[in-house]
Amino acid sequence: MKVLYIGGTGTISSACVAESVRRGLDVHVLNRGHTARRRPLPEGVTSLTADVRDRDALRRALAGRTYDCVVDFLGYTAADAATAVDLLDGRTAQYIYISSASVYHKPVRRAPITESTTRRNPYLAYARDKIAAEDVLRRAYDERDFPVTIVRPSHTYDDAHPPLPGEWTAWDRIARGDEIVVPGDGTSLWTLTHAADFAVGLVGLIGAWQAIGEDFHITSDEALTWDEIYEVVGRTTGTPARILHLPAEFLPIVAPDWFWSDFIVGDLRHTALFDTTKIRRYVPSFRPVVTWAEGTRRLQAWRSAHPEETRADAGTDAVLARLAEAHRLAAAAVARQAPGNTDGS
Repeated sequence: MKVLYIGGTGTISSACVAESVRRGLDVHVLNRGHTARRRPLPEGVTSLTADVRDRDALRRALAGRTYDCVVDFLGYTAADAATAVDLLDGRTAQYIYISSASVYHKPVRRAPITESTTRRNPYLAYARDKIAAEDVLRRAYDERDFPVTIVRPSHTYDDAHPPLPGEWTAWDRIARGDEIVVPGDGTSLWTLTHAADFAVGLVGLIGAWQAIGEDFHITSDEALTWDEIYEVVGRTTGTPARILHLPAEFLPIVAPDWFWSDFIVGDLRHTALFDTTKIRRYVPSFRPVVTWAEGTRRLQAWRSAHPEETRADAGTDAVLARLAEAHRLAAAAVARQAPGNTDGS
């Protein structure tokens, strides 16, 4: 089968490209052609160069080409989806759109989440854009028979990219014994999925005609509290995690300049447990095997082998330190207001 990945060098897409090559597919990748030091393309992959935001460049890159499947990791908005429909209708027998599990209803009404769970996220613009893109593709399927399959990853990581707000900087703070803030009380349940496991599910959908017109989330079944996620990192690094708790609503106030604050409020603070019955029914080989304990060992090994690429970022570290200071200030304010306080404040 001839497969085109739009993207192909990111945390999730690179694993899917590698799995596709392993299965003997004829793999093509379309992106801006920037060198991917962390995730180089495997041998035998055909590389096409174009900026996906440049419609004319995309048209030129795809001229005369057809594919059995196109997997799009770089579509984010309704406009992106409309462009994909216009350019790819008739060029591919299947279009797999990578959406996001952040589209599911927040706050969570019922767990585990299934594919039929209502899509609504008033907190996160990224999720609303993905919902709008899905709607465009659904209409194209209904009205034009556009062969779309929608896939929703949740929090997915690989050996080079820890799934922590603050990434390697947060990892570094734990390793050196500095405090780390966990939003809320740290007990909400969360799902982490290794990209290699995700890739088995996604590549299993390629060429599955029954999957056209369907939507799937592809996640592991391991449920962890956020405290446990950080505690496992601490055990792996040999330094117990020094966890502080701060209400998630404080993050946009304390760190309005930080990208992750919106994602925490709109996604990460909510329970995320998924029923994976559907993807297992369509792809029987999908059986996630990388636990978070194993994942942290792999991350630690990658960090040891690539110290130059896993250094703490000073700006991110300053934000994480600011969150820790906000916790101390909040705790002090609560103490001043406690019954029996005699400090005169």
